[in-house]
Amino acid sequence: MRKWGILISFFYACVLLVLLIPAGLLFAGGVSTPSKLFGALQELSSEWLFWLPIALLISGQALLLLLSVDTSQKRLKPRSHILISVGLTALLLGLLSLAAVFSVGSAIQSDKFGDKYLDTTAEILAFWLLLWLFWALIFYWYGRNSSQIVTQAVSWLLKGSVLELLIAVPCHIIVRRRHDCSAPVATSFGITTGIAIMLLAFGPSVLLLYKKRLDAYPK
Repeated sequence: MRKWGILISFFYACVLLVLLIPAGLLFAGGVSTPSKLFGALQELSSEWLFWLPIALLISGQALLLLLSVDTSQKRLKPRSHILISVGLTALLLGLLSLAAVFSVGSAIQSDKFGDKYLDTTAEILAFWLLLWLFWALIFYWYGRNSSQIVTQAVSWLLKGSVLELLIAVPCHIIVRRRHDCSAPVATSFGITTGIAIMLLAFGPSVLLLYKKRLDAYPK
């Protein structure tokens, strides 16, 4: 099971880097030719903020898979297992919430939203940390007495990604019709983030179902 988790994590990283990131640039516009797309990828790769959500998504996929195949769930578990699940789920839900806020703000106030409210990297990270803390408290309160914390985490992430896409896609259509300058960047980030976390949730959910079937067989 652990080997399958590593394989799925590697496949997810490839999908994220090879498909989702170029798709996000295409959604944002201005990269109509392969040369422009390659140039935009080179420019983005020099920014550390570009790599931060990618690293978090790939790490989140690996951690969820390792936690979901942990056979110690039927025994007493260390407290760190719960804290890791809560922290990881809250982190990814915070990322979804941040993407949704940017999408709605861009749809309402166009390019002025970022300049007025979340203009600097420090402000964006501070707001994300607040969302992380908010979701961590809610998820811990909801799942602190549950023995299926990883299953609940996957369920929350899947539902959250669907809800975020229902917000980001209409907002992207609005800003594209208005021919805004930088607003499509925010909404395309929302779309790709929602898709990425939805795909992230599928890996652990498949392994959980597979493990449940194996546990049902007589020893």
